[in-house]
Amino acid sequence: MKMVNIKINENSLSVEEGTTILSAAKRLKIKIPTLCHLNLHEIELENKRASCRVCMVEVVNTGRLVAACATPVYEGMEIKTESAKAIKARRAIVELLLSNHPTECLTCAKNMNCELQKLAADLGIRKIHYSGEKNNFKIDVDSLSIKRDPNKCILCKRCETACNETQTVGALATIGRGFNTYVGSTFDRSMHNTVCTFCGQCVAVCPTGALTEINNIGELWNVLHDNSKYVIVQTAPAIRVAIGEEFGFEPGENLTGKMVSALRNLGFSKVFDTNFAADLTVMEEAHEFADRLKNGGKIPILTSCCPSWVNFMEQQFPDMLDIPSSCKSPHEMFGAVAKTYFAEKEGINPEDIVVVSVMPCVAKKYESAREELMNNGTRDVDIVITTRELGIMIKESGINFELLNEDEFDNIMGESSGAGAVFGSTGGVIEATVRTAYEWLTGKELGYMEFTELRGIKGIKTTELEIEGRLIKIAVANGLGNTRRLLEKIKKKEVHFDAIEVMACPGGCIGGAGQPYHYGDLSILRKRAEGIYKVDRDKKIRKAHENPMIKELYEEFLERPGSEKSEELLHTKYKARPRL
Repeated sequence: MKMVNIKINENSLSVEEGTTILSAAKRLKIKIPTLCHLNLHEIELENKRASCRVCMVEVVNTGRLVAACATPVYEGMEIKTESAKAIKARRAIVELLLSNHPTECLTCAKNMNCELQKLAADLGIRKIHYSGEKNNFKIDVDSLSIKRDPNKCILCKRCETACNETQTVGALATIGRGFNTYVGSTFDRSMHNTVCTFCGQCVAVCPTGALTEINNIGELWNVLHDNSKYVIVQTAPAIRVAIGEEFGFEPGENLTGKMVSALRNLGFSKVFDTNFAADLTVMEEAHEFADRLKNGGKIPILTSCCPSWVNFMEQQFPDMLDIPSSCKSPHEMFGAVAKTYFAEKEGINPEDIVVVSVMPCVAKKYESAREELMNNGTRDVDIVITTRELGIMIKESGINFELLNEDEFDNIMGESSGAGAVFGSTGGVIEATVRTAYEWLTGKELGYMEFTELRGIKGIKTTELEIEGRLIKIAVANGLGNTRRLLEKIKKKEVHFDAIEVMACPGGCIGGAGQPYHYGDLSILRKRAEGIYKVDRDKKIRKAHENPMIKELYEEFLERPGSEKSEELLHTKYKARPRL
């Protein structure tokens, strides 16, 4: 690679030809403000549209201002990032953005998390010198997962990059021209009536409040204050290593005990662990995988825990609907068992039970309302809130999270193995499943627990494992664009795998769109993942089939994995959906 010599703020630097000014400045730890730019190579997400122009810097050689995020350096280039000319341009650009932006910061869902708000504060903007007409676009709240407010859109196009290029879903498009331009959907439909999978990665990268999750906090407060309802809650594996970020703790710190204590203080009748249901999912999925291997069933088996991936598959790969596991996702399995087994043991009318899921994912809101995931017209899960929404509720209640005691989950559905914990990170579902399937197929103890080749946030990872003389090939994909590339190779018979795990979000559930915003800092995802793996390593029981509560559930109620009762409550079917 050819190297070029440049200067940034009088600092000499040698970089590869083609490097942008912004990337070069980062090597010198020189901060240049940005709004539209994203550069997440490890998850193949990059936006070089230079649409916001906030990153303007001065090139001394020419005296011109250029966008640092999209301008490559050249030999002898000299750049000033802090010149009066550059700062004046940034201020003018941000003021122009604010002149057409709603001034409802105090009630905006992104208040204190808005990059535009922070940038205005950093630039010391206290007065907007430009005034004029403001947009008045319709706000889209038809979806159960995502709210779209075009009036708060600054046309950075991050969401389009995430949706159309990284996830390859193609739900978002630029609508209109000139002043009336905004990011909407093809044919300007509501998000609910598009190919949107509700993965929420558009929400995760949006710098303002233009894209947020549908807020279910008010609905939850209402049922918590309804004495006629028995409200129980479950928390996903990824929540415990991210909720602390809302209260100043380091990413990845396992705050399970404080989280359980906070939920009890909020008024839930019982606090359970979705990790228990993840163990249950392992039992059913491992049985299904083993059965396919032994009896010549459809291979590869694809995991089905991620609702965005299921939605993507139903719309984009309807000819492959016989491949995925028929297992419901863990939180849906939990709801089904809570309203049958738990209700029966506790002597509670199932109609009085409200099941609440705390999830790292906005797609779970949509998933919980799917007809296929109901039992006789009753939802398995009634309300879904995100990690962020839980943080808001704790703050609303005046609870001092830092000083909370370390409480434990309630039983009979609070005990889990390490296998259930790793579900929260990419590669974890298939890793947990193989731990059990291997021992069932061979009758031998698996000598190791950790499949390091399947860990990390690389888009596609593979490994091999020998089971009874058969070489089992495993693949893991995170991100729907990576999933598309993998499935297309399988359809063309260019590659073969026996088991595939798919997660829609970068890093898996730890990078879900309902988690505290990370805005491209991949070190946060790595810390969350390490927190998940530490939970696994610290567990005495690390295999789902050794969980005593799972054994008890089958002995008393489900009989065995794959039984008629299990099929009725824990499995589902998929159907082709039109690509709107």
